[in-house]
Amino acid sequence: MPSKKISNDPLSPEHLLQNLIRFDTTNPPGNEKPCVDYINSLLTDSGFTTKILAKHVTRPNLIARLEGQKTAPPLLIYGHVDVVTAKDQPWQHPPFEGRMVDGYIWGRGALDMKGGVAMMLAAFLKAKANGLAPAGDILLAILSDEEAGGDAGARYLVENHAEQFAGVRFAIGEFGGCSMHFGNKKFYPIQVSEKQVCWMRATVRGPGGHGAMPIQGGAMAKLGRLLTQLDRISLAPHITPILRQMVETIAAAMPLPNRWILQQLLNPRWTTAVLKLIGERGKSFRPLLYHTVSPTIITGEDKINVIPSKISLQLDGRLLPGFSPSDFISELRNVIDKDVELEITHYDPGPSRLDMGMFDFLAGILKEADPAGIPLPMLLPGITDGRFFSRLNIQTYGFTPMNLSPDFNFFTTIHGADERIPVDAIRFGADAIYRVLETYAGAAG
Repeated sequence: MPSKKISNDPLSPEHLLQNLIRFDTTNPPGNEKPCVDYINSLLTDSGFTTKILAKHVTRPNLIARLEGQKTAPPLLIYGHVDVVTAKDQPWQHPPFEGRMVDGYIWGRGALDMKGGVAMMLAAFLKAKANGLAPAGDILLAILSDEEAGGDAGARYLVENHAEQFAGVRFAIGEFGGCSMHFGNKKFYPIQVSEKQVCWMRATVRGPGGHGAMPIQGGAMAKLGRLLTQLDRISLAPHITPILRQMVETIAAAMPLPNRWILQQLLNPRWTTAVLKLIGERGKSFRPLLYHTVSPTIITGEDKINVIPSKISLQLDGRLLPGFSPSDFISELRNVIDKDVELEITHYDPGPSRLDMGMFDFLAGILKEADPAGIPLPMLLPGITDGRFFSRLNIQTYGFTPMNLSPDFNFFTTIHGADERIPVDAIRFGADAIYRVLETYAGAAG
C-alpha cells in the first residue's frame, strides 16, 4: 500500500501534481495557458528566466534554463501538460480535483503526463534552491498539444525555434523508468525508441440504391468482410534490435524453462505461439513485434434510406521503427481483399537514428535508487514528442521513474477512468531525476 502521508512542502512533487491536475487541459481544445502560467510563476519566483513561445496564445510552451559549467552539452528535460478527455468515464474521484486518497493522487494526467512534469519540475526547482551547477546546462521545456499531434507544441518549437535547443544531444521525456514485474523479477524499461504513426483510409465500393430494395454483396458487405479480416489479422513478426535487447535482458533473469520460452519470441517461426503461451503478458509484447492496425472511424451515407455505394474506413496504423508505409501496405495487401482501396492519410516518421550514449548513465541511476531492479531498453508501442526532437538529432529517453507494486498496471490505468499515481512513486521519480541533474556529466560515446 502506498504511503498515506503527504508532504507539507508546496514544492513537493505530490503538491505540484495536485495543482497541475486541477487545471482542465483536456485536448481538444487544450487551453494549457493557465497551467503553463502557473508553472511559469513557480519558476520565475525561484529566480529562473523563462521564455514563452506559442503558435496560439492559449497554447503556450515554456523553456527555462538551469545554468551549468559548460563542460558538457546541454541536457533537455521535457513534458506536456495537455491531457486526454475524461468524459463519459465512471471515476471514483473527480478527474480534475487532484485528490489524495489511499496513498494515491487521482486525476486525469496523473500518469500521462502531469505526474512526470511534477517530477521534473520538483527536481528542477530543488536544483536551483540548492545552487546546483551541473556539468552542462539543463533545459526544461513544458509543452502543449502532445495528445493531438504536437502541432502547437513540440513540432512548432522544432520547426520555428530550433535555436533554443542548440548543442543538445540527449533529452528525458515520457515514458519509461516505470517498474515492470515479470515472474518474481522487477525490471525498469527505459524507452529509447518508439513506433511510427501511419494512418490510412480504406475504401470499399459497390452498387448503391434505395434502402427499400436490398442489395447483396454491396459496399456494406465488403466492409463487413474487411472488418473481419482486420480483426483476425495475422501479419509477420519483426524482431527489431531494441526488442531483441529487451527480450534477451528479461530472459536472462528468468529460470529455465521460462528463459528458453521467452527466447523463442525472437524466433519468427515461434513468435505467435509464444505470445499465446504467455497469456496476458503476451498482450503487452505483441505490438512490439508487429505492425498494428486498428479500424476507428466509418464514413458512408448520411441518409437511412440510401444504400451507400462508397464506404471509407479510417485505420490507425502503427509501424515498427525502420519500416516505411510501403512496407506496411505490402503486408496488408496479403491479408485483405484485393479490391479494397488503401491510401496513406498521415505518416509521422519515427526517430531515424538511435543514440545509446546515455543509457548506461540512466540505468545506473535506477540501480542506485532500487538495487533490486534490472534496467533494460524499451520500444514504446505508442508515440511521443521525441519524434520531433529527433529531427534536431536529439535522442529522447523515456525516463519518468516509478517504483510500482506488481498489482499496479501502468498501461491499463493510463488514459482510463481512475487514472492515479502512488505518492511514493512520484517521490521516487522526482528523486531519480534530481540525481540525474546532480550527476550529469555528458555521456559516453
